[in-house]
Amino acid sequence: MTPFVFLAAATGLAWRAFQRLPVSGWWHLPSVETCALVAVMAGSAALGAYARGAMSGFYVLDPDQMCAAMGAAGDHVVTRMTLPVISQCVTSGDLGTELVPGRVNPVILLGLPLPVLALTTGTYMGVQRLRALR
Repeated sequence: MTPFVFLAAATGLAWRAFQRLPVSGWWHLPSVETCALVAVMAGSAALGAYARGAMSGFYVLDPDQMCAAMGAAGDHVVTRMTLPVISQCVTSGDLGTELVPGRVNPVILLGLPLPVLALTTGTYMGVQRLRALR
């Protein structure tokens, strides 16, 4: 579901940029709607990456089967750090193989502050727009 939300927000953002470019150029601050689209896009990317990372070490039957299914050598799964998302197959000699893809944690760590920044900027722009109407 989150890839569809991400693509919808990205399409809306691209359409807004296309409509705005000939009139005002790129140098103006973004509108409230643009900030909302950026927040939705970044939030959905972070949520999707977190779900992918959290499900990397998920097993139903046996941890040995999970490690074997992922192609990692290990006796058992040591897992469950929330941020950063970590899930490892660990051997009896304490050698671990990471199950979470390397791109997951950077997307999460970039995707968490970006919606906050976009919503803060959007709120500021909304307040400025209301003050201009008075």
